[in-house]
Amino acid sequence: MKLQVKNVHKSFGHTKVLNGISLDVAEGEMTCLIGASGSGKSTLLRCINLLEPVDDGEIWLDGAEIADPALDPQPIRQRIGIVFQSFNLFPHMTAEENVMLAPRRIFKTSRDALRPTVEELFDRFGLKDRMHHYPDQLSGGQQQRVAIVRALAMKPEIMLFDEITSALDPELVNEVLQVLKSLKQDGMTMVLATHEMAFARDVADKVCFLDKGSILEQGTPADIFSNPRQERTRDFLARVLGPR
Repeated sequence: MKLQVKNVHKSFGHTKVLNGISLDVAEGEMTCLIGASGSGKSTLLRCINLLEPVDDGEIWLDGAEIADPALDPQPIRQRIGIVFQSFNLFPHMTAEENVMLAPRRIFKTSRDALRPTVEELFDRFGLKDRMHHYPDQLSGGQQQRVAIVRALAMKPEIMLFDEITSALDPELVNEVLQVLKSLKQDGMTMVLATHEMAFARDVADKVCFLDKGSILEQGTPADIFSNPRQERTRDFLARVLGPR
């Protein structure tokens, strides 16, 4: 088992955001988190990446408990990459400089040593001719692909994606989803919070429906989209997919 979340609770002030979340993600598996805004999807990803401390519960990575507040989170974050819906690219740096920044600082790797790997990533995701462009010279889809390349340059074992198509124009969504499909073909372990129901139905190995900070049900895409057990899941899917 690659990643295990066990009975995780998280509150902000008096607001309970995660209410006993348990989730297993196998190596090479793509797990999609679906649910209404505010259901806890983003907070769960931030807890897995240790950007937010958990109030109670455990998070295990390859048999080691990683949510202990006494641990240095940085080595864990090198193993678990995360990409957000906002691109967070430095506007004064080219795409290549944005991607090289973290590996150069953390691994103390030179530009020359990094360049072959970085060029290969840019080429793979259709961005080689954009390496020396600044963010404001790129489309939203290109900026989001650069953000994904930046995370992959750290050679993570697991990738987390938090609504990465939400800020994009509809015609740009597909080019980012194609990147995720490519990563799945490579066997990357991934957890996605997404509103792209067709993508989750067609590509995910597992789908988890979150409601009010709990996983109300989880299963294969066929389980969740074709035969949901919970009335709340059926109501949500009817609203986002329309009548079937």
